[in-house]
Amino acid sequence: MLEGLKAEVCRANRALVDRGLVKLTFGNVSGIDPNRELVVIKPSGVPYGGLVPEQMSVVDLEGNVVEGDLKPSTDTPTHVIIYKHFEVVEGITHAHSRFATAFSQAQREIVCYGTTHADHFYGPVPVTRPLTRDEVEKGYEANTAHVILERFEGIDPAQMPAVLVAGHGPFAWGKNATESLDNAVALETVAEMALVTEMLRPDSSALQQHLLDKHHQRKHGNDAYYGQD
Repeated sequence: MLEGLKAEVCRANRALVDRGLVKLTFGNVSGIDPNRELVVIKPSGVPYGGLVPEQMSVVDLEGNVVEGDLKPSTDTPTHVIIYKHFEVVEGITHAHSRFATAFSQAQREIVCYGTTHADHFYGPVPVTRPLTRDEVEKGYEANTAHVILERFEGIDPAQMPAVLVAGHGPFAWGKNATESLDNAVALETVAEMALVTEMLRPDSSALQQHLLDKHHQRKHGNDAYYGQD
């Protein structure tokens, strides 16, 4: 079942280490099938180095295991709720990468200071509000998704393929599992750049709107011309 998707999700999870996004088992990648009925996700607590496609967990959109002998990631409820509400999302990466997580812990959005950021994220990367005690005690992982959805009211998840969960860490997404991983790498990169920018010049201003528009639209707009046809 979903052998191609399992292989892609497995590769993306293994790449979390190669791309410098995780320590120990602090992260997971998932992908949804083309019919948007089943999700493939990393099994909980299994080291990345030895992962094989056959170990991937397959769950439905209620989080029930459909195939796999291992327990799925504890973050599965967060992933499946995002898939249910963001139809443009077909892959999700969650990793406690150092710099993006630092912004999450500081409960600060990542300001767009330059065109590198604008190429990937259309404006400041948003941060959620903290979860309440009741939200943590009753359905923590599901409520993590709900505060993301709450924060994205009025925000297009296609133009902003990432979020910082306050006190927790970043989630990034894309058109497939591989693209979600690439967006997580971009997020970590711009988080580091933002931190250094603020260290060098604490009163730095956000990138001018016309430059933000130009760089994002030339890569993602209707008349995009970045890359090869």
